[in-house]
Amino acid sequence: MIARAIEFSARNPFVIILLLVGILGGGLWAVFNTPLDALPDLSDVQVIVSTEWEDRSPNIIEDQITYPIVTQLLSTSHVKAVRASSFYGESLIYVIFEDGTDLYWARSRVLEYLSGMAGKLP
Repeated sequence: MIARAIEFSARNPFVIILLLVGILGGGLWAVFNTPLDALPDLSDVQVIVSTEWEDRSPNIIEDQITYPIVTQLLSTSHVKAVRASSFYGESLIYVIFEDGTDLYWARSRVLEYLSGMAGKLP
């Protein structure tokens, strides 16, 4: 079978060249006509809130900053999960929204809830 293909290629170089030009043309057409967003973004819609309070232990950060923010953000609509981590002098809060939620809408809701808490945090 392979010997026949090699023999056919050796006897008909014009057909092989036409075949290669066709494959190359199809590849170039695919490169220029494939949209840039061909690979979908499968990640969740997520907003990260980072807070800093220098020289404070993780327990104080957790009690006075992280926990109040987490409880407030849990009441936001379309929230799937809220996860938080407190470190020495800072905390990170991950607000994960349901699928199909607009990222800019999610950011504006989180900002709205955080601005309402401005007087409650140290």
